Formats: sequence, C-alpha cells, structure tokens
Amino acid sequence: MKDVTVIIPNYNGIGFLPGVLDSLEKQDCDDFEVLLVDNGSSDKSVDLVKERYPGTGILRLTENFGFSGAVNRGILASKTPYVLLLNNDTQAEPSFVRELLEGIRRHENAFSCQARMMQFQNRELLDDAGNLYCALGWAFARGKGRKAESYDREEKIFSTCAGAAIYRRDLLLQLGCFDEEHFAYLEDLDVGYRARICGYENWYIPSAVVYHIGSGTTGSRYNQFKVRYSSRNNIYMIYKNMPFLQLLLNLPFLAAGFLIKILFFTARGFGREYLAGIKNGCSISRKHRKVKFRWKNLPNYLSIQLELWVNMVKRF
Repeated sequence: MKDVTVIIPNYNGIGFLPGVLDSLEKQDCDDFEVLLVDNGSSDKSVDLVKERYPGTGILRLTENFGFSGAVNRGILASKTPYVLLLNNDTQAEPSFVRELLEGIRRHENAFSCQARMMQFQNRELLDDAGNLYCALGWAFARGKGRKAESYDREEKIFSTCAGAAIYRRDLLLQLGCFDEEHFAYLEDLDVGYRARICGYENWYIPSAVVYHIGSGTTGSRYNQFKVRYSSRNNIYMIYKNMPFLQLLLNLPFLAAGFLIKILFFTARGFGREYLAGIKNGCSISRKHRKVKFRWKNLPNYLSIQLELWVNMVKRF
C-alpha cells in the first residue's frame, strides 16, 4: 500500500505529459502511485500514457469536468492517506514527492503543503511560493517573478496552489473536496480558505521543487475564459466563506479592489468579460449555501481577517 497518489488532471495535454511523467519516474521515493485523470481529451493523451507509461493509472472521463471535477474524481478513486495534485505542464525535481510527503507529516495540523514552483523557462525565478489573498479581493502568487533564494524558508501561507501540492485525503473528504462550481480558477484558494476556517494550516515547502510552464491548458495568462471565470469564482468564494459581518467590514476594500480590476481589464480589452463574471458570480452565489458560521471557529475568522489586511500591504 502506497502513501501518496499523485493525481494529474489532463485536458488535451499530450505535448506536456512526457515531461511530467518522465520526471516522476526519476523520483528518489517509491512510496507513491500516479493517476492520470483525463477530462475527455481528443488528442490521444490516453493512448500515449497507455503505450509509454504502463505503470500510470488512468481514469478516463467522458467529458471535460474542469480542474475541480477531475481532481475530485481522482481523490475519490484513490485509496492512499495523501493525495498530491500536479499540473500536467510541470517537471519535478527527483526529491519532489519525498519532500512534500515529509513536509506534511512534519506539520501535524497541516491540511496541505505546496512545493516551490519555479518558472520553466527561467529557472532562477519563482512562479509561485504560495497563494495569498487580501482584503481587496485579490488573489496573487507569492514571490512570482522574484529570485528563489528570497523564499527559501518553510512557512505557513494563506493557501496552496493545487498545481503542485499535497493534501490529507481524509480532510479533503471532510471538507467536501474541491467545489465543482468553480470548474477552474480559485478552487484551490477556496478549499484552502475553508480549511483555514476550520483551524487547519497550509504550508510552503521550498525543498520540494517543480518547474511550471504555466497556462498549459488555457493557453495564455489573460483570455476571455480565464478573466470571466476568475471574477465569477472570486465573487462566489467571498460570498461563501465570509460571514455577513465580515463582508460588511471588508466591503469598502472589496469595492475598491474590484473597481481597480475593472479598470485594469478594460484597458486590456477584457472589461466586458470581467463584468460578466461578476454578474455570474452574484447569480451562482444565490443558489448555494454559505459556509456555516460556528462560534468555535471565531478565532480562526479573526486570524484570517488580520491576514487579509496584512496581505493587502504585502501586495503593494
């Protein structure tokens, strides 16, 4: 019985799969198994994996369920105490799996631990050293574009990027896994947020290193799909995770943050998509329940709120 299932969601990623699967074959740890969850690809990704990587498990879905739907099905299919989610457009250092497994074992209250994600093309620069969220309603990757040596300390973060992170499977199931309403974007921040409300921690493990190409499935940093779903999911996540009084407290900051984003994306030709996402986010919020407020979690809400303010300062 292995301890870790490495789950790789894939949608038409045949050009990336050899890189990530070859790197997993070179790991200095054998306490893991690999499961490819294919979102109804039409590019023969599954055929390639069957032919070249017979030891890799395959869960073939009939349609594209998005990132959230794919990894949830992988989590339910796995039997190991830990699941490690890994983007298909990555390549891992040989100690990657071992370092993440040791990291989450070391931090007993950890819900998840994230690797140090480096830029694939410029391997001296960071791609993501942990997800941060602030009172302006902005999510951002800690350390993006900066030198890696500035982020070589193991520390708690707001949430982990699910592109290269390990989770306790039992806690994922307890929290309801990833919210499939998100489909893609901010689903990892949302589940990490919910874990924080319950008092669990998310950690950054810099000794686990992975190289990330970025936008391997969506194709670019800014596009209509990404802009619309990001704003939509942000509205939904705020509504779901913030109690009413916390929403009122943050309302001036959130209003300013969304206004700045509207201006930003309008200048880049995506203003209409961003506004459509906000409207859609309000619509889906009315159809779903908020995370139930429990008085025992009040200290966790206060800690989160303080972090939202601190991260607002860090962003600038």
